[in-house]
Amino acid sequence: MKIIVFVLALFCSCNTFLHAQETLYITSKHISSTLPVLVQLPSDYAPQKHYPLVIMLHGYSENYQQWSNTTNLQQLANSYQMILVCPEGYVSYYLNSPQLKHQQYERFFFDELVPFLERHYSIDAKNRFITGLSMGGYGALSLFIQHSSFFNTAAASSGALEFDYENYRNISLSFFGSERMTNDLKENLGNPVTNNWQQYSISTLLAQQPNFNKGFFLDCGLQDPLLSNTLRVKKQAISKGLPIRFAFQPGEHNSAYWAKAVEYHFVYFKQHLRE
Repeated sequence: MKIIVFVLALFCSCNTFLHAQETLYITSKHISSTLPVLVQLPSDYAPQKHYPLVIMLHGYSENYQQWSNTTNLQQLANSYQMILVCPEGYVSYYLNSPQLKHQQYERFFFDELVPFLERHYSIDAKNRFITGLSMGGYGALSLFIQHSSFFNTAAASSGALEFDYENYRNISLSFFGSERMTNDLKENLGNPVTNNWQQYSISTLLAQQPNFNKGFFLDCGLQDPLLSNTLRVKKQAISKGLPIRFAFQPGEHNSAYWAKAVEYHFVYFKQHLRE
């Protein structure tokens, strides 16, 4: 694994950060490319202090800069005194592809990304969180449910949580005028029928983890075409007695909604900090 770090930071004479954002470029053995990873530190970051970690996953057709373009990451890092990390996810849905040996995102995440972060930044290993929007919402819940002891909790905004071929096809035609979403998923997961895409849905993962008992946060705009995904997972989580939180408000599948919604995630994470 090869890592290059570009530091975008300004310092004052007292050696405190005025602006603390870094971009890493990680060449992974699990993914056949060099992945950019944005790291946002609090302005007053001090190496002798340990900070909670929040991984923020972007949506389909976007990149690692989406969260930075959507909200003020510096303000969030400062207000909550957390280290925020936004990795590139391409169109991977943040899972290990059963079709492509060079697209093993989950392995990259746990074997390379997180260990590097914990070696190079002052991260409190008792306090790890993960969130995401759209495709990233799926990634956040998928990684959390399958590795629940690793994270305190998770959140998903407008999550693409259920692998429903016809629904995704219609959404793709509406947003992009083509079947690019389902075509990318076919390349990543194989045929939706013979390879049973439903096995990757969050509802399926919850059903397969009978001992999973942690809560998480769900939100979605009322005009969002993926609202049905969130409602299905919410219903199942409640039926399992999971201590989830959820929020619904007017909004579509866009940055204006996510800019408002993300603050709820950080309030929720703050409530789940461990001493």
